[in-house]
This record gives sequence, structure tokens and C-alpha cells, in this order.
Amino acid sequence: MKQLGLGLNLLTKKTRKREFLEQMERVVSSAALIQIVEPHCPEAKTGRPRFAIEVMLRIHYLQQWFGLSDPAMEESLHDVPLYREFAKLDGVTTRLPDESTILRFRHLLEQHDLAADMLRVVNDLLQSNGLMMRTGTAVDATLISAPSSTQNADGERDSEMKQTKKGKNWYFGMKAHTGVDAPSGLVHTVAGTAATVSDLNMAGALPHGDEDVAFGDAGYQGVRQRQEAAGPTWHVAMRRGERRRLNPFIAPHIVAERVEKMKASIRAKVEHPFRVIKQQFSYQKVRYRGLRKNTAQILNFFMLSNIGNSPTGTRLGFADLP
Repeated sequence: MKQLGLGLNLLTKKTRKREFLEQMERVVSSAALIQIVEPHCPEAKTGRPRFAIEVMLRIHYLQQWFGLSDPAMEESLHDVPLYREFAKLDGVTTRLPDESTILRFRHLLEQHDLAADMLRVVNDLLQSNGLMMRTGTAVDATLISAPSSTQNADGERDSEMKQTKKGKNWYFGMKAHTGVDAPSGLVHTVAGTAATVSDLNMAGALPHGDEDVAFGDAGYQGVRQRQEAAGPTWHVAMRRGERRRLNPFIAPHIVAERVEKMKASIRAKVEHPFRVIKQQFSYQKVRYRGLRKNTAQILNFFMLSNIGNSPTGTRLGFADLP
């Protein structure tokens, strides 16, 4: 006897992965991003026609979001209809790119440093829509781990990644230094370095130059004496030990504690993009060897984070911008 179902159409269920890709749909449809890549990707005079730039950008972002290698991305395009649909390759007779094509496109973006250009263009669009004020900057850095094992073809760790100590723990990898627009929490500057590079040494590279004030945690103590960081008025957090010694019953100490809380509330804006790339995009560990490739990937993540977390959300309409 035929078993009766519950009358549920499972094809209509919207999974979390589909919801996420629907949210990201407005990002990769932007004509501005396509125009950045187009001058570096001319049509071939012989052989098969190249894939559309928008298609390759969509595949590239799928690869970054879900941590897929080039061969795994090729196989996923064959196996996962949702990926083909997002990449606009869902036709029955559509040709699918192989892993070599995916690799060459990624190398094209890295070779011409196009991720930095994309972040800049997106920020210009955000500013033109009144979403990035550029009056103040909050700076911070986050550690990103790298594989420390030597069980690989070269028999050694990545030479560009370094080991550093934070608190009582040791970390091997790199740092992502960011400058964030203080009013909106949107990232405007990104720099990738080895983990041993001090936050203070990168402080001068993170402001964009038009802000009046800049905020940093206690790791930026002494930034006011750095000539390369001159320009904005720096508000740096008090060291933890000094703050513990504040007396809550003495008027000047009460004021100082309130000032520290105010500075902390502004600096908290810089933590949200870190949460997005590490939790939402699952970027807990570097995926390539070398600082250049990983920095390009981090730039992509922060660019997508800016669009996905802009105050107007889906109403921003990047797909309709020129």
C-alpha cells in the first residue's frame, strides 16, 4: 500500500544557505564591480568564448564564502543546483567552468590587486548614499591562524606567517589590521601583515586622512608620538592595570571611567566586521600560502561585509547603481 505523506512540499523550503545567497545577490550584481574586472579580462580572439565576468565573480564569491578549493568548486557546480542557480549557470545545456578556469580568474584578481579596488568602489558608493561619514576612524587588528603543521609537500610552514603571543596563548598566522568608519562601523582600510607586526606600527596606515578623530585600544598607546600617525586626534584606551586603579568615589576618576566607557562604545564598532568574517563567512584560518593571497581574500570579505551590513540593508540596491 502506498504510504501517505504529510502534504508538505519540501521543494519550497528555504534553507539557511539559500537565504544567505539571496542576501548576497545584490552584491555580485553590481555593475561597478564588473567594470573593475573588465579591463583586465579581454575577450579571447580564438578558442571558446570566455565566461561572463559576473558569472566568474559569483563563482569566486561562492568559493570564498564556503571555503572551497578550485577542484571542490568545480565539483560543487556539477553537484549543487543552488550554486549553479546563484552563478547563473542553471541552464540545461550550459557549459560549466573547470578548476583551471576558476584558478586563472582568482589569480587575475590577485595579480592586479582588484580586491582593493572593489573595496574602494563599494565605499565610494556607500559614502555617496550617506552611509559612510568619514569623520572618525576606529582601528584594531585581529589574528587569523595558519596551519602550523609541516606535514605537507614542502615539509615546512608558510615562511610569511609568524608566531606571536597574545595573553598566555601562542598563535601562528597573520594579522588583519582594519580602519573602520566610527559612525557606521563600515570598513574603509585593510592591511595584512605577519602576526608579529605590532598594532602600533600599523596605526599610521589605517586612517584614510579625512577624519578628525581616531580611536584605538590600549595596544595603540604611544601613537601620538608617531609621525606617520599624525593628523587625527587620537583617543586611546587606558591600560587595563591603570583602569583598575581608578577609584569610583573620587570625582576625577569617575569622569575618567565615563570617558573610557564612551571610547569603548565607539571602538566596539570595529569588532562587528571581525565577527562577520570569522563567524558568518567561517574564516577562522587562512586558506592559502602567502600574505598577498590571503590579504586579497580578506579584502573581499570586508567588502561583502560592508554591503551586507550597511544600515539600509537590502534597500541599498547595489544592483541598480551605475
